[in-house]
Amino acid sequence: MIKPRYILIDLSKKSVEDYSLSDEDFKNYIGGKALAAKILYDLLPAGTSPFDPQNILIINTGPLNGTPSPSSARFNVTTKNVLTGGIASSNCGGSFGVKLRRAGYEGIIITGKADSPVYIEIIDGKVEFKDASSLWGLDTIETQKKFPPNYGKIVIGPAGENLVWYASIASDDRMAGRTGVGAVMGSKNLKAIIANGSRKIPVSELEKLKNLSKKWTKYLKNHYVTGYFLPKYGTSGLVRMTNKLGMLPVKNFSEAGFENWYDISGEKLAEDYLEKNGGCGYCPIHCERRVRFKNRIIKGPEYETVGLLGSNILNDNLEKIIDWNYLADLYGMDTISLGGTLAFAMELKERGIKDFGFKFGKFENIKEIIRKIAFREDIGDELANGTKYLSEKYGGKEFAIHSKGLEISAYDPKNSYGMGLGYATSNRGACHLNGGYLVYFEGLGPMKLKQHSIKGKAIFTIIMQNLFEAISSSGTCLFTSYAVFPNFLHKFKEDGIFLKALGSIVGFISPIIPLFRNLLFKVPFHISLLPYSKAVEYATGLKMSFGKFYLWGKRAYDIERAFNIREGISSKEDTLPKKILESGINLKKMLTQYYKYRGWDKEGKPKTKV
Repeated sequence: MIKPRYILIDLSKKSVEDYSLSDEDFKNYIGGKALAAKILYDLLPAGTSPFDPQNILIINTGPLNGTPSPSSARFNVTTKNVLTGGIASSNCGGSFGVKLRRAGYEGIIITGKADSPVYIEIIDGKVEFKDASSLWGLDTIETQKKFPPNYGKIVIGPAGENLVWYASIASDDRMAGRTGVGAVMGSKNLKAIIANGSRKIPVSELEKLKNLSKKWTKYLKNHYVTGYFLPKYGTSGLVRMTNKLGMLPVKNFSEAGFENWYDISGEKLAEDYLEKNGGCGYCPIHCERRVRFKNRIIKGPEYETVGLLGSNILNDNLEKIIDWNYLADLYGMDTISLGGTLAFAMELKERGIKDFGFKFGKFENIKEIIRKIAFREDIGDELANGTKYLSEKYGGKEFAIHSKGLEISAYDPKNSYGMGLGYATSNRGACHLNGGYLVYFEGLGPMKLKQHSIKGKAIFTIIMQNLFEAISSSGTCLFTSYAVFPNFLHKFKEDGIFLKALGSIVGFISPIIPLFRNLLFKVPFHISLLPYSKAVEYATGLKMSFGKFYLWGKRAYDIERAFNIREGISSKEDTLPKKILESGINLKKMLTQYYKYRGWDKEGKPKTKV
């Protein structure tokens, strides 16, 4: 049994000490966001403000991070959520997680606040505090260039320094984007953490993991989604289908169907801008877009950015989206919350409530607005606080598109009821991934459950949320889970009789699935289409099965929920904006089923001890 090694860093005292992880916590929570949630729950005093020096920032890895497992370069950031006041977790690629493990640690727990800007250097187990005064004010790329290229790096930009509520953390070109983790880092006067070392990442059964990973990687490369669709079009290849299904957000989630969808699509990006594919380390998928823009090769936008900075503000100019996405990454801010906030401000103007100087379809000054947000200048000071803050100050709560304070990502729940339930119950706020990504069952994947039906949505949301928790906590990219549906299903026409019939059958039998839900915890074997459980067993030495893997995800989801309840977030906040609820979605009935099937009480509180 290979237990992870954690250290506790106090920036106020500039002290470092080992953090003792109990055998029980390791067996129950293992690593990644699951273990980070347990540590945060245990160490953080209830009611602590996100910007209080007492707040805790945890950067940690999962057991598969840096192993031969495919797409295993992910690491996690957990803290108090700036936008919701509950739990924050943000998953990121880049090289930092692997380099941290090679430097000697699986996780860092940071508390306190430095007197002046600092960065932390971790080399072969040695931790040092360095002056970062000369780095303060630099963007995320300039900052990373100040360190050796072979080091792992996480940094903040001006948005994090200026405590923009949706500031992000950068590692290489990848972003830990959501929930304001960059602002928490900035509140501690922590500009960067760098890591490197020669430690061999420990694996319990290396040869077995190598053999499994070889077969797993081959399967991903030969799968339609992970071997063809994502490498060819990237995540923005989803624009065509989401627009067709009415899921693409249009005009602050007011309309369905964007006439000029092709102009912001993955097909258009590949045709006119794509220079080459990129990707995180250890990844055979390579979905990242490296695009040519003004004689430079830069990272292109993901689907979420295209939706929120494109159709949702009535923008069909892909070049502007590329430019704004790059600028947001330089400043270090989340493009989902940025796009949602801009759209809400535009609707405020359209309704004659508040004029911030820009409107739907007019974008001459958006680039300057983004800069003002990053530096909290002029109107940017209020826009930097996000949608919920603006709605509470100026009005418009009924069309403020967020849940618990986190802006909704780029899938419109008016035409995806399962995704609506996921947004409402997601522990970190309106997140498509933490919410279970039911859109893949409601039309984007080969499973065609009826979009506007609530049948089966509660149990499938729970199953996917638990699986995603465990997959994320393992250190592997969630995109590998796209391959769970065998290739032959992708050969049928997306609107064909077979897939519709399959969806109808699954929908028909869904009412009996909850009767067997507890069997998932008891599945004593591994499932070949979900190799994660076997990989975790080989990596850690813990006896694992699919059932135990699934229970790991459930336990993680429950402790995140328990943390939120402790911080004052009740079931009353398991809701959606009035604009969404008025579309006909029966959220109340789905929530009743959801709480029951999860084993929570009627108030949405977990019954089991965390």
